[in-house]
Amino acid sequence: MESERCKTIVKEELNKLGLPYDSVELGEVELKENISNEELQLVGAALKKSGLELIVDNTSQLIEKIKMAIKHLVYCSDGFLRPNTSEYLSKRVNYDYNYISKIFSNIEGITIEKYIILERIERVKKLLITGKFSLSEIAYMLVYSSVAHLSNQFKKVTGLTPFVFRQLMDTRYQNPVNA
Repeated sequence: MESERCKTIVKEELNKLGLPYDSVELGEVELKENISNEELQLVGAALKKSGLELIVDNTSQLIEKIKMAIKHLVYCSDGFLRPNTSEYLSKRVNYDYNYISKIFSNIEGITIEKYIILERIERVKKLLITGKFSLSEIAYMLVYSSVAHLSNQFKKVTGLTPFVFRQLMDTRYQNPVNA
């Protein structure tokens, strides 16, 4: 689950099915009581209709927790010193970093470090599209060591410089028919 909207959808579906819950958080639901496999399938089907997915197995849950922790790290660290990533993730998911790193790489086919870079670049793109922030402000917000570092990483991932990307997006939004 990536947003408050997702949490609301999950709560609504659980209420429709008459399943009491203690909490609904991003990527995790705590039910007040155990449910049958049939009820679990009903929840899965209801969520699927809403574009969400029910994750039951432990490995998938762990991967989802890691991804949510990374998103929290990337989206909630505006201008603050970023914590040590391995310590942060270990504390957030309650597993040793070496273990979660190995599991994540095996399942996702990418290292946690590269996944973090991809998430950071996605956030940079969103901030560039808004046009509200300069590149140096974005670099500060995302705790890059310099604008040059951000620009180099952005170009490696997207093939474009941030400046060219912003120009392309500005052109696309000014001429939506040509996009």
